[in-house]
Amino acid sequence: MSDHLPKNNIFKVIGASSLGTLIEWYDFYIFGSLAVIIGHQLFPEDAGASALINTLAIFAAGFIVRPFGALVFGRLGDLIGRKYTFLLTLVLMGGSTFFIGLIPSYKSIGYAAPILVLVLRLIQGLALGGEYGGAATYVAEHAPKNKRGFFTSWIQTTATLGLFLSLGIIVITKNILGAETFGNWGWRIPFLLSIVLVVVSIYIRMKMHESPLFSKLKAEGNISKNPLKESFNNKANFKMVLLALFGATMGQGVVWYTGQFYAQSFLENTCKLDFNDSRYILLWGIAFATPFFVVFGAWSDRVGRKWIMLSGMLLGILFYRPIYQVFLDDTDYTKIEQADILAVTPARATAVLMENLTDSLRTVSTKVSLKNGASFNRVQTDTVSATRGILLGKEIIKDKVLPTPVFWKFVGLIFFQILLVTMVYGPIAAFLVELFPTKIRYTSMSLPYHIGNGVFGGLVPFIATLIASFSGATPLSGLWYPIGVAALSLVIGAIYLSNKRDEKIND
Repeated sequence: MSDHLPKNNIFKVIGASSLGTLIEWYDFYIFGSLAVIIGHQLFPEDAGASALINTLAIFAAGFIVRPFGALVFGRLGDLIGRKYTFLLTLVLMGGSTFFIGLIPSYKSIGYAAPILVLVLRLIQGLALGGEYGGAATYVAEHAPKNKRGFFTSWIQTTATLGLFLSLGIIVITKNILGAETFGNWGWRIPFLLSIVLVVVSIYIRMKMHESPLFSKLKAEGNISKNPLKESFNNKANFKMVLLALFGATMGQGVVWYTGQFYAQSFLENTCKLDFNDSRYILLWGIAFATPFFVVFGAWSDRVGRKWIMLSGMLLGILFYRPIYQVFLDDTDYTKIEQADILAVTPARATAVLMENLTDSLRTVSTKVSLKNGASFNRVQTDTVSATRGILLGKEIIKDKVLPTPVFWKFVGLIFFQILLVTMVYGPIAAFLVELFPTKIRYTSMSLPYHIGNGVFGGLVPFIATLIASFSGATPLSGLWYPIGVAALSLVIGAIYLSNKRDEKIND
């Protein structure tokens, strides 16, 4: 049935599915894009680096529960249909995102703030666990088999475009309100705006029809009575679930989250780039690389899915450390000569009372502008104690603005990383759909996808940041996690995966 779907209808299917999925990714990723600011809102002001690590842990929690969402909503999708299941996930995701924007800060309700955000992040993770499998299955079951990689690759663009949208709205909001206002309450606006996008998407999805292959199964009375049992008790099918996880989605997941989320975290928190610079770099990299999702998806229809995905993993393994070393080297402003300095802005000092109400943190910030167009802030934070006097803290250099040539070099390096993302991610929806029969497809493909992406991939920013924080670790130490996972997946995939292309899926 899907082979005879008119072209205009398949693009309506893709458009309706993609819009909702894009909005869900936008909702999910606002949190990660604002991790530093949210950390200041959810935890005490003197929490230091632990605030970021705890916030990244809350962010990661949403990924960890995605496999459970895949089981819950995958089962629903195989029982009642694709359309209504991922309509429900959209409502859950949008509602959770909106309420995150309303939660009071730590100053108002204490540790209830991070607990409430954690609960909402878990709901988001469950919802996203059901969304992707439904959208990818829905599009694939409409698409002609000789263009399945091409058509499903449009769904693949939505994850990166959702990140692009979240970054864009964040940057626009911050520039309109100003940094101080945005840090105080303006960060909530991107969360609250999502409710408008969700309502529009729900309206569009309500007009969609059920997948033709699922409708056919339902008409024939062949719908699975127990999708979970048939997916995981069947030895042959469970073998394919494991192979999909360890030979494909595990490596794909770490490449995805290294190239986009860990890259952003590294530039902002390790290299100490200016808020806008780090996001503009990512925005340009995403803009240049996004079309390649469709390029590699379409190419996989001709040459197969396997080697395109594995090549992306291999290139990540080889080039991650050199790329991140360049990031470090080009943002090392500790050896600036006096002759390179154009101007020094007079110091600005602030003081914040600590929780013990007797000591305070005094911060002195000095802006330095260089002749090559770069600039940075020297920040000295000292503890002023009522009993111990002034305890000098370590001076740090932050809010670095790059000279134009270095800025575009960084854009190129981010582009390359996202190009690897398009290689591993563009073909994978078609690859997963073709592994499993229609009656249990939603359940079977969702689990390995969300373990690979939600657990192995989604934990990249948290685990890599945690590893790099260990005593004796270097800033590049965290990269051994994605490199190791990608290497394992590469070996398993190269040995055991078949190079699928145009497989029959209407069984």
